[in-house]
Amino acid sequence: MSGTENVRRRRSVITASVAAGVLLAGGGGVYLATTASGDGTGAGAAAKAADAAGPPTPLRLEGGSGDATDGGDTRGGPGIAPGEPDPGGGPNGTVYTAKGPLPQGPSSAAVHRPEGLVTSAEVTRLAEALGISGSPSLVGEVWTIRPEKDGSGARLDVARKAPGNWTYSWYDGGPAGDACLKGKACPPPGESKPAPGGTPLSEAAAKAAAAPILKALGQDDAKVTATGVVNGSVRVVNADPVVGGLPTYGWSTGLQIARDGRAVAGSGILKEPAEGATYPVIGAAKALAGLNEDAKGTGPIGVGHCPTAPPGVDGNGKPEDTRTDGKPAPGHVEPTPPCQTIVDMAAPDQVPVTAAVFGLAARDVDGERLLVPSWLFTADPADGAPYTVVRTAVAPEYLAPPAKPSPEPTPPPGDGTRAARAVESVRVQGDGRELAVTFWGGVCSTYTVKADEQPDRVTVRIVEKTDPDRVCIMIAKDFTKTVTLKSPLGDRPVVDAASGEAVPRR
Repeated sequence: MSGTENVRRRRSVITASVAAGVLLAGGGGVYLATTASGDGTGAGAAAKAADAAGPPTPLRLEGGSGDATDGGDTRGGPGIAPGEPDPGGGPNGTVYTAKGPLPQGPSSAAVHRPEGLVTSAEVTRLAEALGISGSPSLVGEVWTIRPEKDGSGARLDVARKAPGNWTYSWYDGGPAGDACLKGKACPPPGESKPAPGGTPLSEAAAKAAAAPILKALGQDDAKVTATGVVNGSVRVVNADPVVGGLPTYGWSTGLQIARDGRAVAGSGILKEPAEGATYPVIGAAKALAGLNEDAKGTGPIGVGHCPTAPPGVDGNGKPEDTRTDGKPAPGHVEPTPPCQTIVDMAAPDQVPVTAAVFGLAARDVDGERLLVPSWLFTADPADGAPYTVVRTAVAPEYLAPPAKPSPEPTPPPGDGTRAARAVESVRVQGDGRELAVTFWGGVCSTYTVKADEQPDRVTVRIVEKTDPDRVCIMIAKDFTKTVTLKSPLGDRPVVDAASGEAVPRR
């Protein structure tokens, strides 16, 4: 099997929801994550200095040294994207089998780390490619160009620290109060108009419309797909850039192209990461073996034996159906051995691997978001669409063990509060003083939203309270809670207290 081409034609059955998920999950999604030390100081500068001093410093990959899947998080075992199969195969595990010889790949490869600061000129170049007028202003650590007056128009937010995660959205506005004609349906203030219907642009036309934007980002050599459609008429374009001559995973740009060829939403990364230390790497066969080791499964869930009724005993403590000579009495039935469940007896899932490509995958390393040498495997199950499974290619001896988590402070007795959760988005309602804050949380917790108002920003914090005596299953759902400000939000940015980053408006 070639390291750069599939030996089997990949299925084209990819749903729009999965394609849209790539837009949200790749390239920074709908939030501005600036956890990387991008100003050339702190951990980034120390690591760079260590790189030049001698043998590279072992990488401490957060979430383990294993793998990831399309749009999912990384871990010691596979991450799971929404709508994707579990690469670990659930309780019985998964065996990934190569359909042909696997490439050896290079003997070494460099990590790439973000560094530097995004300049106003770089933001302006992106804004011009998106068709946004106006000059960027720095609000905290975020460059922003936002609509004026009624809030209708384009908005661009770019994190100042490298890699410069950015989000772009377009709000058409909507009539309210006396401006809403009788007999006509009007969207509430702060909500955009419904997307117009019609046939979306062709894939070729959408790619052509996205090309100038990708060129402004320095990603005109990216691998581009445009199979997804959202809202019935908006074509989704996703681009995976080439960095250091290698394809990337988890570093993508996503754009939504309307029927008129205009970009109406997008997200991605503005600055290309710089080359860092070079590490010895393993071949695809060894990486696939490690992938299978991590995909063995969790084993049966629950009690492993079938319950059996204990035999009765007589006054001497002996079984009632046993004779005095110790032999079984007539009609005695031997107890059955522990039973096997269907899960116990099921074989691991067998998934063919039809391609293996050497590239760079986004990983969190000691608080930095880096591109790490990795093998990108195409898994092609018989009962579903193909998906990508990623395995770190850095030699195991250069991977540091995961750090032990620091203990969380013990809350006072009777206080079930937890640390603040990250905010996904915010919507302005009513007279501009009410904020509808959306976030993910557990089904058994209760949540409230706190707001701290400052002249130049509003900081929101999600407070979670749990019942320590309640047994609850681990299921997450999205919540929307409201908080009322003392004065209208206006053009002040909303900042997430948990991450310190600006929150996208809906």
